[in-house]
Amino acid sequence: MKVGILDSTLREGEQTPGVVFTVDQRVEIARTMSDLGIAMIEAGHPAVSPDIYEGIKRIMRLKRNGEISSEIVGHSRAVKRDVEVAAELEVDRIAIFYGVSEIHLKAKHHATKEEALSTIADVISYAKGHGVKVRFTAEDATRTDFDYLVQVARTARDAGADRIGIADTVGILYPSKTRELFSNLVSQVPNVEFDIHAHNDVGLAVANSLAAVEGGATIIHATVNGLGERVGITPLQQVAAAIKYHFGIDVIKLDKLQQVSTIIEKYSGIPMPPNYPVTGDYAFMHKAGIHVAGILNDPRTYEFMPPETFGRSRDYVIDKYTGKHALRDRFEKLGVNLSDEEIDQVLAKIKANQSAKFFRDVDLLEIAEEVTGRVLKPRPPEKIESLVWVLCESNVYTTAVTRRLSVLQGVKEVMEISGDYDILLKVEANDTVELNQIIENIRSIKGVKSTLTSLVLKRM
Repeated sequence: MKVGILDSTLREGEQTPGVVFTVDQRVEIARTMSDLGIAMIEAGHPAVSPDIYEGIKRIMRLKRNGEISSEIVGHSRAVKRDVEVAAELEVDRIAIFYGVSEIHLKAKHHATKEEALSTIADVISYAKGHGVKVRFTAEDATRTDFDYLVQVARTARDAGADRIGIADTVGILYPSKTRELFSNLVSQVPNVEFDIHAHNDVGLAVANSLAAVEGGATIIHATVNGLGERVGITPLQQVAAAIKYHFGIDVIKLDKLQQVSTIIEKYSGIPMPPNYPVTGDYAFMHKAGIHVAGILNDPRTYEFMPPETFGRSRDYVIDKYTGKHALRDRFEKLGVNLSDEEIDQVLAKIKANQSAKFFRDVDLLEIAEEVTGRVLKPRPPEKIESLVWVLCESNVYTTAVTRRLSVLQGVKEVMEISGDYDILLKVEANDTVELNQIIENIRSIKGVKSTLTSLVLKRM
């Protein structure tokens, strides 16, 4: 099976309402996608605006310098001027799109089927004349009469396109129909490769993309976090994880997905819900007692793949659903050993507080203190405590300075140490005024060159 990912975050992703990437952000995103192992990066439609043009220009400079390895794709309408703008940037491929459904031909292009075929052939040939690879995308292909769609694909192929994109523009496909559509296209239009561009209007983009691959598609269009028009297209992290699980293929470096998702979340301004698959905060977070007991014994009980595959780690929530296994494990991680009876008492108190959404570690330690009568959680010092590092002059005897410091009021302990500093002091004061005075007294000692002070916030 042959399959790769075209990432369209810079093109389709920026068509998300409210999303605009700066030129610098566009360049960083392209570099990040290349590092991720993306086969093709759809860098944008350069004829749309100067900033997109400039972004692609800088991306191509990195490509020529060997800093980006992915194939760079420039988007274009079936208009020769658009082709010229993309070609002058020397992109690796120009992606030409044209709406081919009866709805698009009548309402948007005001063209007959024959006129559309002529335009498609003419513009693809014109692009090939610039010495660049061409992908033709049949917009709204999934609402197009199949026989005419075959004509469109053959026309694009014969004009010089080596890839045909099938766009489910309004997201109305379902998996079995998708598989059948691509299987038939691959059979009837040989000597060209097919892409799937699946919109997610009814939440089937990932399923349809996988079905398209089963039908013979070799490239899936995706965006990070599923950005795009309306509700977006196939989410990169979901489809990459599914390809790994179902087909055993690493289409990208999965352990970098979390980092990439966070970058796009930041630059797009669209926060990801915590229960988002693969990269959401809750993707590997467990709650029910039975689930937590299962993962503590064998994580495969409730995880489809190890979180480490995606650069993540597993965790679990402590609340009224929690069982003994989870509670004991959490206390052990906190360095607290409780008897079976004490665990039962703590668990009873947790379950009695049914309004709490979850219990933090500090909450658990507080409950354990009530049960055991022991001091378990960190507490702020009653006085101001600090650690003071002292650097001595190079021409003095360190021990002589140590003796002088040891008799100062407020200095509780003195240690000669190795490293960047020579002496470490433990200091205690009643208030900040007294602390400042102690530090001034330390600095006034002959042979002290400089000091560094850290306040103690909590101690066990």
